Amino acid sequence: MSAPHLPKVAGIDPEVPVSTQTAAPLREIPAAPGAFIQDRLAGWVSDLTTLHELTERLAATATLDAALNELLHAGAALVGARRGLLVLERAGSTTPSTTLGLGLGPADLGHLETVERSATALGRILDGPPEAADARDGIATPDLLGDQDLDPRHREVATRLGYAASYALPLASEAAGRLGGAVWFYDEPGEPSEKQRHLVGLYARYATEHLARLTELERARADIATVAEELLPSRLPRIPGVRLAARHRTGPQGGGDWYDALPLPDHALGLAVGSVGGSGPSAMAAMGRLRASLRAYAVMEGEDPVAVLSDLELLLRLTEPARTATALFAYCEPATRKVVLAGAGHTPPLVLGDRRCEYVETTLSAPLGMLACWEAPSVEFSPAPGETVLLYTDGLLRRTGDAMDRAFARLHSAAASVPKADRHDPAAVTDHVLRAMLPDGLDRSDSTEDVVVLAAHFD
Repeated sequence: MSAPHLPKVAGIDPEVPVSTQTAAPLREIPAAPGAFIQDRLAGWVSDLTTLHELTERLAATATLDAALNELLHAGAALVGARRGLLVLERAGSTTPSTTLGLGLGPADLGHLETVERSATALGRILDGPPEAADARDGIATPDLLGDQDLDPRHREVATRLGYAASYALPLASEAAGRLGGAVWFYDEPGEPSEKQRHLVGLYARYATEHLARLTELERARADIATVAEELLPSRLPRIPGVRLAARHRTGPQGGGDWYDALPLPDHALGLAVGSVGGSGPSAMAAMGRLRASLRAYAVMEGEDPVAVLSDLELLLRLTEPARTATALFAYCEPATRKVVLAGAGHTPPLVLGDRRCEYVETTLSAPLGMLACWEAPSVEFSPAPGETVLLYTDGLLRRTGDAMDRAFARLHSAAASVPKADRHDPAAVTDHVLRAMLPDGLDRSDSTEDVVVLAAHFD
């Protein structure tokens, strides 16, 4: 007799033996194998985005001071600190060092300077060999006050300023070398993580390259400004009956705007402003030659401004035929308050007094070098006692960014708004006009225009 067959239920074969060992109940669903990798990638993307934003902000800085401030703030954000100190000090350079603090006042910086450099991490970075491994990777001091070997003066300053840890990093790269170092201070014991060190190290290397470019650019600008100042009068003459004031600013590339004031025979005074076309060392050299030539012609025949500019035109046409220039020369007799002037394509002077503010009507003329023979009639006028004659170059008008007609109206309005109490001081007049015309300041770095303003106040 055959054995009975067990019924099949729900597709389960009853003949298959059942295991006596059962698995533990499933309490949570395991993560997919790629989730960990995705989290890591998301973290990397976030870090790279942060680093990109910070480097973009740094690249947008156009001056060294702005770049140093941005570096200090960005570094503090990357390492999680609140305060910091940066020293720009290139080894072997004669340029004075630059010190900048974040969250530290002048008194705090003074306290830090009393600590011997060799006793601080920043000092070891600045004075140590560039190839030192700890200098390249940064120096972390996670517990300053707990360090038994800490310099007593350093401990005293840290206690006074209220920081308990620091992280110092060199500002160095292979191309630029070592430019200096930065240190960030923590209020509590701690140190940046490995990821934070990696990010701030990448940022610091990029910042070093940017700082090196800005340093060279500012050095070149300073050299250009020095040369430009040497080509202009070192001081204004003192002539009875007239007081003088001048303001001059050379563009970043060096330009050809100039002015002059020289005493002439019979207690007369020669005033001149001009502009040479182009920019750079070539324009500055041409400006120097043109100014020197005008001085010679003014001494010989200054009472005839037309003759002075005619000689200057001939000289320019024969020696530099490819160059153009504008110029205005005024022959002044302060005792009689008589002014005779002639202009070659230059902007007209402006007369400011208690009862009037108006442009002097000059004859139309082409710039020097534009015609085969230049000659335009001169103009004579007499400033009243207490009036100021303002000479300037068109860089003052162009710096405003307005159309020329609006720039002339703006200059007239600026001169007319000089307070009456300041109208007898030529320096106060020039400063007021510059503030009104250029609210952002005369030294705005993003402008390529030279600016010259020469004021003569007649007593």
